[in-house]
Amino acid sequence: MFTRINKIYHEFPRLFWTVVGISFVDGIGGTLLFPFFALYITQKFHVGMTQAGILLGMFSLFGLIGSVAGGALTDKFGRKQLIMFGLIFSAISTLTFGFVNDISVMYPLAVLVGTLSSIAHPAHQAMIADILPENKRQEGFGILRVVGNLSWIIGPTIGGLIANIDFFYLFVIDSIISCVVAVAVYRTIPETKPEPHAHAESESFLQTVIGYRQPMRDAAFMAFIIANILMLTVYQQMYGTLSVYLRDHHNINPQGYGFLMTTSAITVVIFQFWVSRLIKFRPPFLMMAFGTVFYVIGFTLFGVFTTYILFAINIIIVTIGEMIVVPTSQSLVANFAPEEMRGRYMAIAGLSWAIPQTIGPGAAGYILDNYNPNLLWYLGGVLCGLSVLAYYALHLRLGARTQFAPAKEEAQPLPAAAD
Repeated sequence: MFTRINKIYHEFPRLFWTVVGISFVDGIGGTLLFPFFALYITQKFHVGMTQAGILLGMFSLFGLIGSVAGGALTDKFGRKQLIMFGLIFSAISTLTFGFVNDISVMYPLAVLVGTLSSIAHPAHQAMIADILPENKRQEGFGILRVVGNLSWIIGPTIGGLIANIDFFYLFVIDSIISCVVAVAVYRTIPETKPEPHAHAESESFLQTVIGYRQPMRDAAFMAFIIANILMLTVYQQMYGTLSVYLRDHHNINPQGYGFLMTTSAITVVIFQFWVSRLIKFRPPFLMMAFGTVFYVIGFTLFGVFTTYILFAINIIIVTIGEMIVVPTSQSLVANFAPEEMRGRYMAIAGLSWAIPQTIGPGAAGYILDNYNPNLLWYLGGVLCGLSVLAYYALHLRLGARTQFAPAKEEAQPLPAAAD
């Protein structure tokens, strides 16, 4: 086991592992708070999931603006500055949320925080694409998934315990961690933005923004993004709506929900390396379709199961799909993007998350508050089924292109002939 881990370590550059370590620490702060934010809003302000969903949707709606601006800024000015800004602003805004006592104040705050907190998102993805060669990206994103889920083992478990004492402590701890990570980025990570080609003309920021026309006109890329939006509208319900659904309809408290998230994280930590190695030799769009089949099964069953142990098993079903879909999707976006436009392609890819975050919580909250709550999960299974069909269609159309070809297995050396 140690030999295998040592081999994987030496296959990737040291800078990549530095980024991985910093991401782990930052992830602990985020997972302390993020899974419990919907619970915090409904409990502190005594509102239903519909109103909480609208508020969460506002964060994402204005996050679209911030992400689009961030993609252009990333390509124009580099990755490190944007990441530093995002961490410092996150520390300030997170602490501010903890002091708000009137829900009406949350709405203008959602506009400001939603816009500025998303500026750094494209820079994170672009930095990984800068550091790793094309044949290592899918595996590299898989490693980030393992480390991110190590954070999920620690964060939600501790967060659930702290939330039962006082939600405010979650905001304070997350803010402190963001400050520590900002210092680490400043001291250890260089700028990774590729140098422009010798004969390349410098473009103005306006020209950089106008450059968004290229990914928007890339029909294959946009078809991929639309398929992602359908699938992620469902997937993201696991990290907000599910906690409220389990509390209100199955009497599962925040600590119990935190342990479910930990179950998912442990599954990723144990199996993600093996899954990443296996799927990199398979057609990527076909792997997207295969992984999403697990979402169809898992999210539909949330509306069927009624006991805690079955919910835990169902979390594992969804996580199997997640281990296939997430690193494959990130690698595909990087392979779609020309080197000089990685930030903008990453920003458009961010729509896959931002649009579901904008419309998903409010729509889910409306269903939970007004209809049979199980309907939410049945509709989720249908949406994921549509994504499966879309990914398979993309495989038929794009699978033969060189940039989307799976990695080739290295030939084993022939044994030496006997004397």
